[in-house]
Amino acid sequence: YIQGCDASVLLNNTATIESEQDATPNNNSLRGLDVVNNIKTALENICPATVSCADILAIAAEVGSALVTNRTLANLNLPAPSSTVDELIENFANQGLNTTDLVALSGAHTFGRATCSTFDDRLYDFNGTGSPDPTLDTTYLELLSEICPQDATVDNLTNLDLTTPNEFDNKYYSNLQNLNGLLQSDQELFSTSDADTIALVNSFSSDQSVFFANFIVSMIKMGDIGVLEGDEGQIRLQCNFVNGDSSGLVGGVTAKDPKYKIVAQSK
Repeated sequence: YIQGCDASVLLNNTATIESEQDATPNNNSLRGLDVVNNIKTALENICPATVSCADILAIAAEVGSALVTNRTLANLNLPAPSSTVDELIENFANQGLNTTDLVALSGAHTFGRATCSTFDDRLYDFNGTGSPDPTLDTTYLELLSEICPQDATVDNLTNLDLTTPNEFDNKYYSNLQNLNGLLQSDQELFSTSDADTIALVNSFSSDQSVFFANFIVSMIKMGDIGVLEGDEGQIRLQCNFVNGDSSGLVGGVTAKDPKYKIVAQSK
């Protein structure tokens, strides 16, 4: 989403790279990166410098669903958890994605967790009112207040999907209908008066197959953002570091290097 499906989120901090993993929307919430590195190691042993880290992420996303860059750019481009519907629509439009893509891809929050700091203003001081977010169900508010006490010194984690956090399904949308969206940016999709997103939430909630079909289309569109071809980019030998002495995400390995084969989306 930041610069297309280039697997830049896997890169660790170095002297020249600020990892996307530490960007505010991602900080302390990304897991399983070691699994991707293990897959990459196994592939390099069998088929060196051919399968990119981006390829692994794309396939892992597909398989993972079936089974159950840069910090500055990430902070600039990733939607904030407090985003309004209009801000979300504009953010997605800047990436060539429409409102249906926004609502469908938000359904990925059927998995994952978020830190208290990304939503605790909804519990105690929504928009500076000194009161909770009125679009937050009171029972859910009580539960979240136990997980995230107002004066807590630890930034706890909780599931994005209250109902079925370990299943890829459409319960995320019924949660929104019941005012059980965790992030403000989630609940805004249903609770913003007259928003075009409401009908989409209702549609995906009532028919899981419609959600799945739209999610597939939108995932493919997102994967086509900023595709690299020819000698653009590099096939990283380790997903958490760029190759050799290269200091960025582009140009570390080119088609002139006989040891490496460059393919489309080669990050």
